[in-house]
Amino acid sequence: MNIRRVSFDHPDAVKLNDQVQAEYAARYEDEGDATHLDPAMFDPPSGLYLIAYDEQGRPVATGGWRGHDDDNANDEGYLTGDAELKRMYVVAEARGLGLARRILAALEEDARAAGRTRMVLETGDRQPEAIALYTSSGYEPSAKFGYYRHYEASRCFAKSL
Repeated sequence: MNIRRVSFDHPDAVKLNDQVQAEYAARYEDEGDATHLDPAMFDPPSGLYLIAYDEQGRPVATGGWRGHDDDNANDEGYLTGDAELKRMYVVAEARGLGLARRILAALEEDARAAGRTRMVLETGDRQPEAIALYTSSGYEPSAKFGYYRHYEASRCFAKSL
């Protein structure tokens, strides 16, 4: 597998984002994740977006982080210095190969190098695989934050970097 830095609006990122949104919609019987994401949020040094490609050059996994530093961050429960994981996803045929764990480690390393102090993420109660990945990687339940902070199904986690 080859993990590459790409922009959030790269065609392969758009393709995988459409797939993860369809999965969210199916699991939660809604429209998918409504969190506003601008491609510039993932531009270094205040963010990063990665895609893993298989040996045939197909995009098979993705994930990114975006920073939170402005005064408005606290309105949604973020802390200054937070790096938030977004769009962690592995296509069905590539699951179980450790790709999510590799992308997660790369994102944590990059966020730490960028001076971030805490990695945070929001997932849902219908994503037990994601919860298992994060808790086995040292993430602990945290106070809710972000767009879905008032939703019952929302589960928020944090890890000190």
